[in-house]
Amino acid sequence: MGDRGNAITIRLPSFNFKTNFWKFFSIILLLALVANVYLNVTGRMILVSHEASGDEIGRKVIDFINNNLVPSGTSASLVSVKDMGTYYEILTSYQGQQIPVYASKDGKFLFLQAIDMSKPIERQVERESQQTPQEIPKRDRPIVELYIFSYCPAGVSALNSFAPVGKLLSTKADMRVKFFSDMHGEHELQQSKIQACIQEVEPEKYWDYATNFFQDVYSKCRTTRDLGCDMNESISLMKKVGIDVEKVIKCVEERGGELYMKDVSDAQRYNLRFSPSLVINDVAVGPNFDRSSEGIKTLVCSSFTAPPEECSQTLSTSPSVSAGSCG
Repeated sequence: MGDRGNAITIRLPSFNFKTNFWKFFSIILLLALVANVYLNVTGRMILVSHEASGDEIGRKVIDFINNNLVPSGTSASLVSVKDMGTYYEILTSYQGQQIPVYASKDGKFLFLQAIDMSKPIERQVERESQQTPQEIPKRDRPIVELYIFSYCPAGVSALNSFAPVGKLLSTKADMRVKFFSDMHGEHELQQSKIQACIQEVEPEKYWDYATNFFQDVYSKCRTTRDLGCDMNESISLMKKVGIDVEKVIKCVEERGGELYMKDVSDAQRYNLRFSPSLVINDVAVGPNFDRSSEGIKTLVCSSFTAPPEECSQTLSTSPSVSAGSCG
């Protein structure tokens, strides 16, 4: 009981809050700053961004497509939404075709194509530039389709070579250019709609537009990536080659999205990934073909049951300005 008298006294340093207010406040601010830096560096944030449900994303995608990509009077519908782990795959239905598109989980970004980068893509072996097409069926009137991204350097270069062939053989074969990606930006999507519509409303004059596109539009707008530049220079070129601008713009506004989505769907049907790619009589030649005008003409003429006399005309053998591909 006697031990109770041996009390232990601990003296704490005195702290006058009034006289040391700014020192105290500075310490609090320093601690807050350190905590903020830690959270930003480690990513351990208390608040996280909202991750929408699959159904919510699906509805948002369909609303965006119907309000921006398809013409009035038509609509796409939602078939299903599949959670792919880091994004959603949305299967849409449009005019009897089922078309998959992809969206980020926060609902901010829509992608018309998805490539799984965790899996290697089998590359085709480069062949000699002067090649003979194999297993391309012959037809009385061949169907020839060049698939490109409208602002892909290699695609635009291939278009420059393809245009003289189209102009030479368009009365003997169904020659068309199709566009299936907007990976370079909104200006690329706009240009794709413009060229798709020119082929719809002024097909006989399209080849003049395609011949001059590289110099008159692409070379001026490829670095700016500006919608205004793309539209203004396209209009100037259309006027230059005698295309009815009003008819084309009306088509872009009313049917541009529909035509573009049809091209994307066709590219998916052939499992095309690269710009440029060539399809002749429903056979995908792929990106590895002789991209000179003469080389393309030779491929097309070999697909006729009976080649027309136009095939005897010699075109430029100059190689494509830009090699390689986009995709």
